[in-house]
Amino acid sequence: MNAGYFQVAVLSLLGMGLVMLAASAIRIAKEYERGVVFRLGRLIPLRGPGLFFIFPFGVDRVRMVDLRVITLEVPQQEVITSDNVTVKVNAVIFFQVKDAQAAIVRVSNYMEATSQIAQTTLRAVLGQSSLDELLGGRDKINGKLQTIIDGQTEPWGIKVGPVELKDAQLAESMVRALARQAEAEREKRAKIIATEGEFQAAQVLANAAEIISTQPAALALRYMQTLLDMGSNQNSTIVFPIPVELIRPLLAAPVPMRAVEAPRASANGGGESSVAKPLALAPVVR
Repeated sequence: MNAGYFQVAVLSLLGMGLVMLAASAIRIAKEYERGVVFRLGRLIPLRGPGLFFIFPFGVDRVRMVDLRVITLEVPQQEVITSDNVTVKVNAVIFFQVKDAQAAIVRVSNYMEATSQIAQTTLRAVLGQSSLDELLGGRDKINGKLQTIIDGQTEPWGIKVGPVELKDAQLAESMVRALARQAEAEREKRAKIIATEGEFQAAQVLANAAEIISTQPAALALRYMQTLLDMGSNQNSTIVFPIPVELIRPLLAAPVPMRAVEAPRASANGGGESSVAKPLALAPVVR
């Protein structure tokens, strides 16, 4: 009886041992994961995806690495641009592990290392750029950041994708200065456009005057059209101009009329001479 209980206990222990052995020897890697295995401290080929076996009891040690694209947000950095403007900037980086073994063997923590590289590169690149480049040339800055960070993380088996600047915060005084600058620029463009419009209108009027001056009939038609437009409103007062040609004879220099003297009459025997009074002058219209 005791022998039977002993056999059952031994079988139970063996079964539990086998279950524990299987649990420690079987590993499952998802489709986007790879298993980096160290056997007695030495690196062996990758395992996964799917089901694979390892030696238990510490002989093999496995590190799972995610091969999906990882989004890393760079904390806000206070940067002084090349034109001595203080700006607070944050960014986001997209990267992916291409070589799982290099990401584990060549760097202690590839996530932390990539984050630190991104922060220092962000401060260095923005420190060499002006505020106008930061606000208007983000594509160029993003490309430069991506190139530098990717070159530094490539030995770790990491491929850096897009790098995007998220936000740039300026001081209130700088925001007001930029607003005044933008308003002045808009006023400048408005004045330039108005001046160009007046110049073009003057050119068109000069061309029209040159054409009309060669055709008196065109001038008369234009004159009548103007009167018609002015007479559309019955309450309007029309100032009717008179052509200069009609009053030009009246403006000519007046011709004075000579006084007409009566002929002296010789008195017979008396010797007296009578002088006639001058006649009235004809009125001269000036």
